[in-house]
Amino acid sequence: MEKSSFLVVGGTSGIGLEIVNYLTKQGHTVTVGSRGNHAEIEAAEVHNIVLDATLEPIDIESWPDTLQGLVYCPGSIRLKPFQRLKPEDFIEDFKVNVIGAVNVIRAALRHLKKSPTGAAIVLFSTVAVHTGMPFHASIASAKGAIEGLTRSLAAELAPRIRVNAVAPSLTDTPLAGSLLDSDEKRNASAGRHPLKRIGSPAEIANMVSLLLSESGSWITGQVFHLDGGMSSLRTFK
Repeated sequence: MEKSSFLVVGGTSGIGLEIVNYLTKQGHTVTVGSRGNHAEIEAAEVHNIVLDATLEPIDIESWPDTLQGLVYCPGSIRLKPFQRLKPEDFIEDFKVNVIGAVNVIRAALRHLKKSPTGAAIVLFSTVAVHTGMPFHASIASAKGAIEGLTRSLAAELAPRIRVNAVAPSLTDTPLAGSLLDSDEKRNASAGRHPLKRIGSPAEIANMVSLLLSESGSWITGQVFHLDGGMSSLRTFK
């Protein structure tokens, strides 16, 4: 992949930070948008901007004029029985996961369209959209919208801009910390996957890097399930 410029929203921890590290190691320039200015990830190839994707208008003055790729990482894990979920819970999950992505994409389109070689957008879904899981009604609803947005935008923005999504299962990140904060929880989670382990941020970052790169230039409108086989396999003993 030739040296390019990317915007990673939510790139200060977990999968987002791993994506930033992966891209900078390849020599690319990365602009990281987050609600706080995280100077600890500042480097020659990394530029921090304060960005709340759920609020409009989005200030694009400090953005690179041309972008080869955009990754929207913010998400939420709100696991509650359906009867305990309030309408505002659904609204908040939709704002963070969908409206935030919509706002950023709208703001970035002019920058993406300037890329002479075309550009790519990568969004995030979850295994819980494809595989029904208890207590996931709110987040699965929001991420289901992301999958619809991915396919719709892929059709509308082709051939200049490719749009794909990644749908991980539970991954070892700070966001999932409360679900993995004991050996018992970790072992139980690993055991639910056919591959019998939890995913790592690096594995997700590798796929995102592919989708942003020239190697992924014939891929658009797809949702990739990086979930240890959970969405498609059943193992029996």
